Amino acid sequence: MKVGVVGNSAYGDLHGVLRRLSAAAPTHDISLLTEPDLSDVWPDAAPPLLEPSASLDALITFGGDGTLLRGARMVAGRDVPIMGINLGRVGFLTTAPDEAMEDALEALASGKYEIESRRALATSIEGQASDGVAEFALNDVVVHKAGVARVVRFRVKVDGEVVGQYSADGIIVATPTGSTAYSMSAGGPVVVPGVDALVITAICPHTLAVRPIVVSGSAEIRVEYLSPYTDTVLVSYDGQSDLELDPGSVVCIRQAASPVKLIRLGTEGFFDRVRSKLQWGDLSDREKV
Repeated sequence: MKVGVVGNSAYGDLHGVLRRLSAAAPTHDISLLTEPDLSDVWPDAAPPLLEPSASLDALITFGGDGTLLRGARMVAGRDVPIMGINLGRVGFLTTAPDEAMEDALEALASGKYEIESRRALATSIEGQASDGVAEFALNDVVVHKAGVARVVRFRVKVDGEVVGQYSADGIIVATPTGSTAYSMSAGGPVVVPGVDALVITAICPHTLAVRPIVVSGSAEIRVEYLSPYTDTVLVSYDGQSDLELDPGSVVCIRQAASPVKLIRLGTEGFFDRVRSKLQWGDLSDREKV
């Protein structure tokens, strides 16, 4: 069984976790491949490098949600399940804490896990001269201004129909998975992962008439930065990579052809994670009446 390893070296205990992984993997007949950035973090000789075209049976991410999102883009469009081991504080998308890593590895090797298919986004940009940025996102694609604190004007279309013009700091297009991330912070709704939908949320809109919109998962969403082109406007993918938009460019966003497959261990459901990770409905600080 070939398993790729992706990790965030900013977590101080990653070295120790990889030492445990190195010891446990051979007992389950697992061959490891490592992303190049981790080559110096392994306790002994690092495993072979994880090449973009490498054939994998699974991918393990060590870190938080950001690390898992980065891993998802690495295997975009491929039938590779992802198991997230949480080394951070929240880890909403991950499935196990670092202290349960050995048990998670055994479950992976024996196939004792469930798969959650998560919708993702595919993005293209019309009228753009530059390229080279990832076009895949699991959480969201955000068209937003950079620098000065003033609003920018956008036009949004859904399946060719004009929704309207937005005067705002930016526009978030999120999957159900991403609905609990930036979109939720900007006032968007929480969407259960199984719902076939996309969410359009304006960032700090300069009008009371603008509210988040939920559209069909099959919709094509187009976001255009309108003149005057006086600000730097970026398109960002999962908040981790971005590209400066040329004036007049149109960002076209739709559901990706292939979903992301997340490994789930145990019986914890979506709302269990919402309560435990996001403290949803937590009234423990209030006195009983």
